[in-house]
Amino acid sequence: MITTTLVKQTLTNKRTFISILILAVMAVSGAGKVLADQYDQQIGQLQAENNTLQAQGSALAVEAAGFQATIDALAGQISSLESQIAANDAEKKLLEADIVRQQNILGQNIKAMYLEDEISTFEMLASSNDLSTFMDKTQYRNTVKDKVSQTIDTINQLKKKLEGVIENQKAAQAQLTAQKAEQARLLALNESQRASLDAEMKANSSEIAKLRSEQAAANARLFGNGIRNVADTSGYPWAGVAFPNSMPDPWGMYKRQCVSYTAWKVANSGRNMPFWGGRGNANQWDDNARAAGIPVDRSPRVGDVAVSNTGTYGHVMYVEAVFDDGTIYVSQYNASWTGTYSEARIPIGSLVFIHF
Repeated sequence: MITTTLVKQTLTNKRTFISILILAVMAVSGAGKVLADQYDQQIGQLQAENNTLQAQGSALAVEAAGFQATIDALAGQISSLESQIAANDAEKKLLEADIVRQQNILGQNIKAMYLEDEISTFEMLASSNDLSTFMDKTQYRNTVKDKVSQTIDTINQLKKKLEGVIENQKAAQAQLTAQKAEQARLLALNESQRASLDAEMKANSSEIAKLRSEQAAANARLFGNGIRNVADTSGYPWAGVAFPNSMPDPWGMYKRQCVSYTAWKVANSGRNMPFWGGRGNANQWDDNARAAGIPVDRSPRVGDVAVSNTGTYGHVMYVEAVFDDGTIYVSQYNASWTGTYSEARIPIGSLVFIHF
């Protein structure tokens, strides 16, 4: 938990840093452009401050337009998280029931395989009226063995999916607890404290808007003229919600953001998408993946999540195709910070790829 004084001090320091950064850029404008890596490093320092606040449960206090907007956003997030936790509970029960059912099937198949194995090949041949009957019995024995193997694979897949649901449930519950604590903290402030914090939030809004604009420009440089604004036919379920919004999806991402879309694409493909809500922006996804033991490298495959670490927030995309000329075709949301769907063919460049 973070005190009002700490929020004010942090935001004041951030504005001072931005002012220094602007003066530095103006000072060198006549001598040439600031190197991109220097620019990213400076903006990254600002983002590190935001991430620290976020880890302390006050990201909304940094980004919301005002005190009441923060309270309203927290209420919406709490409601959404509670719904997701209920959905996770229901999915957990279904998976547990399915595992029990598959285990029963496995037991029956193992019993049948054991009984068949008690009969030797010679006995099967002797008890068969003809070669065709013998072949049928042999095929049945092999079929039972195959079913055992398939059922074991199914059980292992179900258990892995169940582990993912349980992990996501714990993360969602932790974020829910943090959001409720932050809501209670804000509601406990007196009128003077609320007014002071409200003023800090509103003053910070323009700085956040500036950083987002700079990220949109960074994305534009990444895509060049290759971006295609086309209709979204992916089936993404939150394509019609208002943008921007502060309603988290099942993985803790704000809807119609790049992270929400890619999280949904991974999960919709049947793979486990960890609950990464409150764990940084798009440019931290590769670090989140490494921490979770998910492979990350520079070799793209269809179905990967491509990560650009450029800019304040970074950007993630879903790899739809990989070409021999060193380019990939991606689908994405919010590349231009308008909350819209688009596609693009871009060079691999400095991108990294998460193999979920």
